[in-house]
Amino acid sequence: MRKVSIVGIGHTVFGNLSDFDLVDVMAFASGNALDDAGIRDDRKIIEQVFVANMGGGIINHQTGIASSLVSRMDMEPAMAELVENGPASGASAVKLGYMAIASGLVDVVMVTGGELMRSVTGWEGTDFVASLLHPEAEYNYGLTLPAYGGMFTRMYMERYGLTERDLGLIAVKDHQNGEKNPFAHVRVPCTIEAIHDSENAHVINNYVAEPLRMYGMCPVSDGAASLILCAEDSPKMKYFTKQTPIRITGVGSATDTHCVHNRKDPLVLDAVRLAAERAYAMAGLKAEDISFAELHDAFVILELAISEEIGFFERGKSAEALRKGVTAIDGAKPINTSGGLKSKGHPVGATGVSQVFELVKQLRGQAEKEGRQVKNAKHGMAVNFGGFGNNVVAVICSRRDA
Repeated sequence: MRKVSIVGIGHTVFGNLSDFDLVDVMAFASGNALDDAGIRDDRKIIEQVFVANMGGGIINHQTGIASSLVSRMDMEPAMAELVENGPASGASAVKLGYMAIASGLVDVVMVTGGELMRSVTGWEGTDFVASLLHPEAEYNYGLTLPAYGGMFTRMYMERYGLTERDLGLIAVKDHQNGEKNPFAHVRVPCTIEAIHDSENAHVINNYVAEPLRMYGMCPVSDGAASLILCAEDSPKMKYFTKQTPIRITGVGSATDTHCVHNRKDPLVLDAVRLAAERAYAMAGLKAEDISFAELHDAFVILELAISEEIGFFERGKSAEALRKGVTAIDGAKPINTSGGLKSKGHPVGATGVSQVFELVKQLRGQAEKEGRQVKNAKHGMAVNFGGFGNNVVAVICSRRDA
């Protein structure tokens, strides 16, 4: 199979971009990727564009987004398709970009993910995301993704002894990382005293879906991210001399039951485990080989649960690693160096692409601020979590000299 490298990356700031339209936001990230790759004037060498988006047709009243982006970027006649896999749309688009090159169909692909979620109210945004639940068995009973996050957290706490203070420690770590990331939505550090230990913490950090509090949830964000992929055996690699190429070494995905209540044990995330196992097998790597990871912490509990499913820690032991600083940027297994969804933000269609953007940044050694760079990073892993774990995509990227 052909080897595929990421040769250009782009990103908008995550936050409130509702003054712009959806395709403008995607075009900004895409142009940024062209500049990073050094091919703005040669952009028509890109043969295929995959666009990841979940809600453009629902909340922005815009369809035909992929062809619109190509036209906005003056990249006709590139082939263009939209990829929708709920909150895992971004990583699914990366997977399809990889497949298009590895199969020999094309040599150069652009993958851009984006979402505008602040153009509607928070209630409307929550309702739009809940549309991925089963319409009769879940949605009609008022279930939302935050409700599932709360129930999952309660079950985990009762089984493994996790505390609300532990949940607060995840937020503190992620905000410290996000404060250093120029693209993060929330670039304000927080302390455990402010959000848990002080007598007024419940005012600052109130419940949203008990036991999850405000600092246990990701913000609602707008934003976009973009990648340019090229076959390493293609003559078109001659265009990409500006940056160090980073190889995609593993891609895996898996599905689980649509309805969470149909699973034997709701705390076991089979699709996460299988996606990771497939990515490890393809890369020829094991969990202990991964230098750092971006894990889909739309609710902070997922950082712990996913890190256990992908083999970083035994079940129920990830909080202990958190308390010891193992998952901090300077720890033995850094997690969510970008700030994660918790601090960086979660424009759903962009998230999976943004996670891979962070892998490339770290593997190139280009993290912007002091204290943000993972030392000696060789292999990075991203896990993008669709639905409530019913369609998950894992991506491993590696330095080519690793």
